[in-house]
Amino acid sequence: MIRFILLQNRQGKTRLAKYYIPLEDSEKHKLEYEVHRLVVNRDPKFTNFVEFRTHKVIYRRYAGLFFSMCVDITDNELAYLESIHLFVEILDHFFSNVCELDLVFNFHKVYLILDEFILAGELQETSKKAIIERMGELEKQD
Repeated sequence: MIRFILLQNRQGKTRLAKYYIPLEDSEKHKLEYEVHRLVVNRDPKFTNFVEFRTHKVIYRRYAGLFFSMCVDITDNELAYLESIHLFVEILDHFFSNVCELDLVFNFHKVYLILDEFILAGELQETSKKAIIERMGELEKQD
């Protein structure tokens, strides 16, 4: 199960945070700080999987953003690494070459894409085509 998803820039500012477990705000800020310190200082020659408390953090860097997922220790790392890449591909297709400002100014659309993709901490839809078609339908309604 996915515990939380974070999109953070190199300076540590969280651009998107989605939690699938109940946490206090102070604990969320502490987690975001710890995860950022963990991934930003990690040598690129190491894997993109790192143990974090009693879970695992799977992360990937795209340009200036770190996409991080905290999952159960027994979950398949490669499946989540691939899901991060699929999420980035969908964002890139939807925003036509996505950048950090797209995430900041269109955060509601990013959350909508994420909700089409992941529900209650579990991957729901892995078809890029299906998600993009669904987002197109929602865009027509606006």
